[in-house]
Amino acid sequence: MKEKIAELEEKARRLRVAIVKTLHKSQSGHTGGSLSAIDMVSALYFHKMRHNPQEPAWDGRDRFVLSKGHAAPALYVALAECGYFPSEDLMMLRRLGSHLQGHPDSKVTPGVDVCTGSLGQGLSMANGMALGLKLDGKPNRVYAVLGDGELQEGQIWEAAMAAAHYKSDNLCALIDANRLQIDGEVAKVMNVASIADKFRSFGWNVIEIDGHDMAQIVRALDEAEAHKGAPSAIVAATVKGKGVSFFENKAAYHGVTPNDQELPEALKCLGCFD
Repeated sequence: MKEKIAELEEKARRLRVAIVKTLHKSQSGHTGGSLSAIDMVSALYFHKMRHNPQEPAWDGRDRFVLSKGHAAPALYVALAECGYFPSEDLMMLRRLGSHLQGHPDSKVTPGVDVCTGSLGQGLSMANGMALGLKLDGKPNRVYAVLGDGELQEGQIWEAAMAAAHYKSDNLCALIDANRLQIDGEVAKVMNVASIADKFRSFGWNVIEIDGHDMAQIVRALDEAEAHKGAPSAIVAATVKGKGVSFFENKAAYHGVTPNDQELPEALKCLGCFD
């Protein structure tokens, strides 16, 4: 398992490099939240989820919902690394006519299960998928990545209530709790603490982790899959802009991309010197 964890950590590092390069090329997109979520996305796509890049609509696949759809670069670099489309396509992020839009679009991007971007809606869609799979007697699981600022949306808690009521134990929500949103600190804009206590009060199985500790992420995903009778919420403490020192913990980099001067320094922070 140590070798697997090291492999996943290296994968996440490489994907951070790809995120930074992609966003620099586009000069449009969301840096901070993509970098904070990529460890969890890496663990999902390269350890936990069943999926098939050669057959994106494979019926046996697990479903993934990026509820915080503005972090699309994190999803796109993972899909490219898996082979859903050529990595060269990443350089077309947000360009007119590109299949890599600013928010995930299942109609045009291979490997994207659902369109997201309107914050607060992803957990409802994930819950619907999970319920449908259960009704069909299928073993597939559904994973949804949410932002902590997104939890300010009331629809999230309607979905949380419904998922617990229907015992959707094939549903796992991962909360990227980086404590910052576009307007500043989540606690000051609209405090959502305690996230873990809130999900517990709704009847969820809650696992609290360091969202950048790959071993903890893997254990939490395994624990969530093994838990029966209730949906699971992995509340991951993360750092916005993780991996690039001058991006970290800065709300200003929520929707700002690396400029020409910042790019080489950002890549150095990530151990990339080419």
